[in-house]
Amino acid sequence: MPDDLPGVRNSAENVSGQVVQVGVVHGDVHLGGLHADRLPLRVGVVPSRAASFQERAVGLADRVVLSGLGGVGKTQLAARHAETSWAAGEIRLLVWVSATSRDAITSAYADAAAKLTGQDGDARTFLEWLGNTSEPWLVVLDDVQAPADLNGLWPPAGGRVVVTTRRRDAALRGDRVLVDLDVFSPSEARAYLSAAIGADDDADRLADALGHLPLALAQAAAYVLDRRITCAEYLTRFTERRLAVMAPDELPDEHRATVAATWSLSVERADSMTPRGVARPLLDIASALDANGIPLDVFTSEPVLAFLGVDEADARDGLGCLHRLSLVTLDPDAREVRVHALLQRATRDAWTDASTVIRVAADALLEAWPDGDARTFRANAQALRAAGERWLWQDSCHPVLFRLGVGIASHEGEEAAAYFDELRRTAAGRLGPDHVDTLTARYLVVRTRDEPKNPRKAAEAYEELLANQLRTLGADHVRTLATRRSLWSCRGRTGDSATAAEALRGVLTDQLRVLGPDHHEVLATREDIVSLLRRAGDVASAADAAGVLLADSERVLGPDDPQTMLTRVVVADLHGERGDAVRAVAEYRALLADRIRVLADDHRAVWSSRRHLVHWLARAGDVLEARTECRRLLQDQVRVLGARHPDVRRTRELFLGLSE
Repeated sequence: MPDDLPGVRNSAENVSGQVVQVGVVHGDVHLGGLHADRLPLRVGVVPSRAASFQERAVGLADRVVLSGLGGVGKTQLAARHAETSWAAGEIRLLVWVSATSRDAITSAYADAAAKLTGQDGDARTFLEWLGNTSEPWLVVLDDVQAPADLNGLWPPAGGRVVVTTRRRDAALRGDRVLVDLDVFSPSEARAYLSAAIGADDDADRLADALGHLPLALAQAAAYVLDRRITCAEYLTRFTERRLAVMAPDELPDEHRATVAATWSLSVERADSMTPRGVARPLLDIASALDANGIPLDVFTSEPVLAFLGVDEADARDGLGCLHRLSLVTLDPDAREVRVHALLQRATRDAWTDASTVIRVAADALLEAWPDGDARTFRANAQALRAAGERWLWQDSCHPVLFRLGVGIASHEGEEAAAYFDELRRTAAGRLGPDHVDTLTARYLVVRTRDEPKNPRKAAEAYEELLANQLRTLGADHVRTLATRRSLWSCRGRTGDSATAAEALRGVLTDQLRVLGPDHHEVLATREDIVSLLRRAGDVASAADAAGVLLADSERVLGPDDPQTMLTRVVVADLHGERGDAVRAVAEYRALLADRIRVLADDHRAVWSSRRHLVHWLARAGDVLEARTECRRLLQDQVRVLGARHPDVRRTRELFLGLSE
């Protein structure tokens, strides 16, 4: 600067927006600044409405978090809500944010601030504008990956906010309503497929196979249309091929990923959460079992903990990670874990060691299996068979397959007989006719098919089986001793009960020597001896033996064990048969209270106890109370079973007998 020019000093304070610093000006200066867009204004791109979009009965509050498994339609529902609100004039500002990261959110907020103010701004500028305006607005934050991404970035009160996310973390709640979005209902899935591909008789089967998941239905419909095939043909391919192969050539409705890929990122994120590396193997175990409900105790069993290499607390936290990412649903009241069947399928497709997963799941199921009614466990064992039964047959049959059959037998004898016969054929083919598991399956076929209806035929079958067991297993094998017990029990039911009871005492002597006094087979033999003594008319000896057996059963099995309860039935009946009907009534009242506590009011064992109570009330001379109790029982059975059920017919006959 020449010495003769005056000095120049520039200063600028509290300036925002676009600034141009100019030195010496010779002429005009033109500044093209940002300009504020007027309302109504849309910022961001709202996803297009999916073809064959289905309206869903989901109400959205002013501040709502739509949570759910990837593919249930959260984004589409949010987009529909946004467009409907815009079209109705309910909002004058609509901001759609692809919220896949914190950087993406702040960038979108800055863009909105610039459009609203006409100046460069940042996230804070946008949030301040929202807090100060009286104009109605809606901000949609789509596909939030982590609650922490929204720290300090939640839109203020005064407007409407919709968040879509796979997360369920408590941090997402606050003053917001959390809506857990589920899959399509059967009717919604049917309507979707009808609109997408037209009428098809197998559309419902296709929807069921895909678990009514909207994303899967859309991609399946595209696959069907691309290849000009039917739903039945799709199902055949779906059964035979890996899920990834079943993707259409071009993804429909602006989908960014296939069904399997949609979930893979969620699984990775869950597995990276604390405790690290636990979520994925837990999902592996869950994918081998029943999608509709897996007992929580399975995941905290020793086999699973050993598989994971963690303690029970970490296993529960691992399930929590899966739940927070909507990959499973924890039901604390039912103590169950649910998982979508298609997610199970995708997980199984990615297994690298199916044998280990299947056998760990089987070991866990067996360890957690409770005594008594266990329908949930039976359903899980059946699902395990479907997921990989071949891995349950190696050098032997996995015990869970026998436990499943015993569980079936507790409710449906004929179904159990068919199941054990199938097991016998499989064992003979895989292990050979003389393998202990093949012989055990043969035994269980006779026990469930022949023994209940034709003890004479059962005795003949047991005799033939016993010869094979003596030859291959030896006289002291536990299964050989069990067959001897069942053989003499059947003979006692068809002939000289006293002689059969004496023969059973010989079996008991051998069992005590080989197995010890507390083995379940020893207790079973003692039960059979009581039954045969009672059949032979030696009620006093039967009652004495039953009383001692009951004390031992309560000590060994516990007072709530089903077998202990059955022994209490025998003890109560024997009191009545010895002439003490009043004592029998007292015993049944106590037994009934315990069965209701353990089983529930409408369990068949509870109804059986109520029928026995009615019988002994009448024998004790209290016919009026007997009729009252019988009428109540009849009403309960009709309510649950219907008027034509055989149990209802028997109870009605009992009531009519009391009326005479």
